[in-house]
Amino acid sequence: MPSTTQRVSPTGTVEETHLMDGLRDLFDAGGPLSRRVEGYSSRPQQVEMAEKVAAAIRDNAVLVCEAGTGTGKTFAYLVPALLSGGKVIISTGTKTLQDQLYHRDLPTACRALNIPVTTALLKGRANYVCHYHLQRNLLEGRLASRQDVVHLQAIARFARTTQSGDRSELAEVPEDAAAWSLATSTRENCLGQLCPDYGRCFVLAARRAALSADVVVVNHHLFFADVMLKDEGMAELLPACNTVVMDEAHQLPQTATLFFGESLSMGQLLDLARDARVALATAAPDMPELAGLPARLEKATRDLRLAAPKQAARLPGNALLADQDFMEALKALSGALGELAAALDAVRERDEGLARCHGRSLETQGRLERWREQDDPSRVRWAELFVQSMVLHSSPLSVADIFRKQIDGRARAWIFTSATLAVGQDFSHYRNALGLEQAATGYWGSPFDYAGRARLYVPRGLPDPGTPEHTRAVVGKALPLIRAAGGSTFLLFTTLRAMRLAHELLAESLGTDCGVPLLVQGEAPRSELLERFRRLGNAVLVASASFWEGVDVRGEALRLVVIDKLPFAPPDDPVMEERLKALARAGRNPFMEYQLPQAAISLKQGAGRLIRDEQDHGVLMIADARLLSKSYGKRMIASLPPMMFTRDAEETARFLKSFSEDRGAAQPGAAA
Repeated sequence: MPSTTQRVSPTGTVEETHLMDGLRDLFDAGGPLSRRVEGYSSRPQQVEMAEKVAAAIRDNAVLVCEAGTGTGKTFAYLVPALLSGGKVIISTGTKTLQDQLYHRDLPTACRALNIPVTTALLKGRANYVCHYHLQRNLLEGRLASRQDVVHLQAIARFARTTQSGDRSELAEVPEDAAAWSLATSTRENCLGQLCPDYGRCFVLAARRAALSADVVVVNHHLFFADVMLKDEGMAELLPACNTVVMDEAHQLPQTATLFFGESLSMGQLLDLARDARVALATAAPDMPELAGLPARLEKATRDLRLAAPKQAARLPGNALLADQDFMEALKALSGALGELAAALDAVRERDEGLARCHGRSLETQGRLERWREQDDPSRVRWAELFVQSMVLHSSPLSVADIFRKQIDGRARAWIFTSATLAVGQDFSHYRNALGLEQAATGYWGSPFDYAGRARLYVPRGLPDPGTPEHTRAVVGKALPLIRAAGGSTFLLFTTLRAMRLAHELLAESLGTDCGVPLLVQGEAPRSELLERFRRLGNAVLVASASFWEGVDVRGEALRLVVIDKLPFAPPDDPVMEERLKALARAGRNPFMEYQLPQAAISLKQGAGRLIRDEQDHGVLMIADARLLSKSYGKRMIASLPPMMFTRDAEETARFLKSFSEDRGAAQPGAAA
């Protein structure tokens, strides 16, 4: 890696310099960033983080760093990464953040630095239209509904005009529309070089662009999918690089657990049945006796879900296997897969589609049998149940050793950053989870005035969080503050049951409060709910885990965040339960080493919804007396931003009102 690179001086001229030199000039109030970034202000935390990132890139080191809200961490890692002169991969937590980084932040940084950098956006193959599967399903014509026909035809029109094939560009078809599964490919059903549309494949075009680009923006799921494919001896999806930046890095332990494990979903089984049906109808119409096998697989798949408990849950595999009905359904599914594999074996040389389905049926049956017969103390076997589907998982109890292999595999810089990685300023929980014990760390708190513009309120007289009356008490304590704030409230709950009850109670109580709209998670897609909340400007939103992170509402639209209880993961969660047992067997303290740090980081995520801008203000209400009555409460509070603490309900209401006196009769809305 070269020790020198191009630098842009405040006057706009390009100079040769060492990577560490001149960074402060770039971040100065009169520097190039200030001329390109709207509302830019120079912050010492941002400069210090940029210097630490630059040092890690220079030394091919590993850096784990937390940067609080408002620090400007995106430019703090983008600037030194762009100036490094090497190939960079930036991975984000979600596709939404990925698009924001690629389409907004990265171009802004490139223009500010005035350096020639080629960039590429790369997503998983399910995000790109597949010409082959789109046309095949259009011609086959066996679609479940009229809506599927309309959506598939819209996708076909889009495929004829788009340059990228990225489904996010087609707003006409909802992201969760069933038609997308008919118009995209999977690793299992992609025909590869034998595909008649190979030359115009959108996935291949995106990968070629990524291979030649200086900076590639991906998401965590794609990054880990590539890691697993390389481990299986297949071609790299992502180019070799000099620097990897993991933004929203707090999500990595959970994502890595899924990808370093093995799973089998009902969706995969039903896709196999559908693809086998189409392939047999197309390439083996002279063998009608085979036509019923895909339907048999589909029935066996649905019967397996019917044999499991009806409610959505995460259950240990051993508990399911102890049920005779589930075991019988599992055997029937394995038999249906075996029959289909045997039938496809006899005709697989006729057509590549048949050959692919044959290989998938063998692989799927093997995965099913491994799950049923698993006997590995380093892994946990469990099932995720949804209302109409399920996923069988086999997950490692720890991903530290596996992930450490990726870090040690090649000399390069690794930057892990998020607003929530540490407990207080202690990174040991996060570093241990990913095998990063030797990594350097950096911590920069938010530059916002939390002490002057925010309050942490813990109500008096709360019942125990585990009692039935707790949710009613939360709503009762929150109502005066909701009225004082004039709405503008998030109520975040740790369970769906509590969320639904709170919504019912608030609907009764706020029914007479004219002009305070009540929204609830589930009544519309998450993005639509957030847009409605911002637009209304004085709404109350009742939600659960999916709104605890990745939600940015600035201004008057959000001034009160209520969290019903400390977010300890349920100890009967199968993965959590086995991890706690493993720690106990090793003579360690499961609560202090695992449950408490996890809860502290989750609490910090929820609290982070409140202050998103230096002009924001408001109250964080945590309706859990354990924050004060338990010894571990101090560690939880130490992880939160430095807000003034109070237990006085009237003082808290006055604080909220003090910021809203000048609201007057202004129309709601106008949230940034």
